[in-house]
Amino acid sequence: MYQGARNRMRPLTLLWIALLWCGLMGEVTWANVAAGLLVGLGVIFTLPLPRLPIAHLTVEWKALFVFLSHWLKELFTASFKVASLALRPQTLPKTAIVKAPMRVNSELILTLATILYNLQPGGCITDIDIANRMWTVHLVDAPTPEAIERELRKIRALEQSMIDIFEGR
Repeated sequence: MYQGARNRMRPLTLLWIALLWCGLMGEVTWANVAAGLLVGLGVIFTLPLPRLPIAHLTVEWKALFVFLSHWLKELFTASFKVASLALRPQTLPKTAIVKAPMRVNSELILTLATILYNLQPGGCITDIDIANRMWTVHLVDAPTPEAIERELRKIRALEQSMIDIFEGR
């Protein structure tokens, strides 16, 4: 095995892909495990990805638990709000596009925060300026400046939660 292939081989990634393959197939059989391992090898060697920069990443577990419980509550609240906007017999709500800074240090944490925000109904991140750590956010319901400020406070709270959980500041 040449040096480049040795650096690409990641056994945990291979096992994870094989597990996902078995999940997609709906059952764990020897044939599915073997096929999953072959698919995993194909993915690892034809689509090489860099290692994730998690060397100095620490997790504050209590802050993570508090954040996840709050995030789930917000998920249900936002889902009902967006559903009511979609089903009401009125005109479409006013929307807004705003810029929001993200003061996290790691691109991995910035990506995680982006995913968590985009999973919440009511807004989505349309652009990420990685160099300046700035999001461009499309808000679905922004009828007043107060509503926009409320959404910006939610973004700042998400940012602070990511800092508390992963950066410990």
